[in-house]
Amino acid sequence: MKRILMLALLASMAFFAACEKDDDNNNENKSNEEIITGNITQNTTWETGKVYILGSRVAVVSGITLTIQPGVIVKGQAGTGSNATALIIARGAKIMAEGTATQPIIFTSVADEIEPGQIASPNLDPSLNGLWGGLLILGNAPISAESTSMQIEGIPASDQNGLYGGSNATDNSGVIKFVSIRHGGANIGEGNEINGLTLGGVGSGTVIENIEIVSNQDDGIEWFGGSVTVKNAIVWNTGDDAIDTDQAWSGTLDNFVVINPGDECFELDGPEGSAKSIQNHIIKNGSVYAGNAEGLVDLDPNSNVDMNNIYFFGIKAGQDFDELPTIYTCSFANLQVTLPESTSVTDFFKKGSDEFVTAVAAGQNTVGADVTKFKSWSWADAAKALADF
Repeated sequence: MKRILMLALLASMAFFAACEKDDDNNNENKSNEEIITGNITQNTTWETGKVYILGSRVAVVSGITLTIQPGVIVKGQAGTGSNATALIIARGAKIMAEGTATQPIIFTSVADEIEPGQIASPNLDPSLNGLWGGLLILGNAPISAESTSMQIEGIPASDQNGLYGGSNATDNSGVIKFVSIRHGGANIGEGNEINGLTLGGVGSGTVIENIEIVSNQDDGIEWFGGSVTVKNAIVWNTGDDAIDTDQAWSGTLDNFVVINPGDECFELDGPEGSAKSIQNHIIKNGSVYAGNAEGLVDLDPNSNVDMNNIYFFGIKAGQDFDELPTIYTCSFANLQVTLPESTSVTDFFKKGSDEFVTAVAAGQNTVGADVTKFKSWSWADAAKALADF
C-alpha cells in the first residue's frame, strides 16, 4: 500500500509539471510540431524531423495505415481518466513505425524537451512515469478470455477502437522497429493504467523488434493473447511488472533486458475463460536486474510458458520464483543467478523451481541477453544502464 501511495504521489507531481510544460509548448508554437486531436481515418505519414503531439486519445481506425518515419518524436499531452492521451492501433489497422539504429522513433511526454536527433531526454529523469498513456496495438488473433472479442484495459469501454481478439492467428498489424516508449502509464481509473506497450490479440504477421520501454507507471510490455513475437526488448524502471502475459499468448519474447521493475520481473498468468487449444509462449535469452522488484517470477498453476537461457542478478531477500505450473506442461531450462552472500538458490527459487537454476559468480553467466542489439539507439545504452549486463 505504501508503494502504491508513493507512486500515486509521484504521478500527481509529474502530472502538474507536465501540464505546466504543456502550456509552455502551446505558447511556443514550434514550426516542426503538429498537434493530433482526432482519430486517423485516412492513410497518414508522420515525417522525419517533426514532433507530433497527441492532444487526445488517438486511434488509427480499421483499414487505415499510419506510417511513422525514422527519427519522428511523438509526445503525449498530460491527462488522466478519459482524457489520458494514447495512440491506439485498432483491429484491422496498421502501424508502420520503422526507425533505425541512428534514428529511433521516440514516444514520450510533452514535458520532455527532447528534439529530433537526440536519444536521451535533456530534462526528464528515466524514473519519471505517468505523464501520458502509451502505445496500444490491437489485432484479430485468438485470445483466451470470457469472449473472443474483448475491450482492452486502459481504454474506456465507450471507445470501440479498444476491442481486440478474433480468429486469425497470422493477423498483421504492421511493423515496429527501433522504437522507445517513455514516461507513460497514465491512470484512467482506479487500478486501470495504460501499459508502455500493450499487445491485444496481435497476430504473428506483425513484426516487433528493437523496443525500449522506459519508466511506465504500469507494466512495461503486456500481451493479451495473440501470437506475435517480440525480439530485442528493454524494459527499464516500470512502476508495476516488467513483462506481463495473459489470455494464452502463444508467441516468443527473444533477447531482452529487464531493469528494476516496481513489482514483478515477470507476471505470467494462465489462460482465462474457455480455450480450445493452448500453445505455450516462449521467453528466452534474457538478462534480469531485479533491483527493487517485489518478485522475480509470478506464476499461476495454469500458466502456459517455456523459459530458458535467462540470467537473474541484483536480487535481494523477499524476491522469488514462486511456483511451477501444474495444469499445462511447461519447461524451464538454463536459468542462472548471481546470489547475495550467504544465501542459496532455494531462498529465491521455490517449490521445485531450483532444479532448473545454477548459481554463478557475478559476470560469469553463460546465458542472458545480447546487449549489443541495444547499442546506439536506446536511452538505456546512452545512460550506461547496460554497463553491468
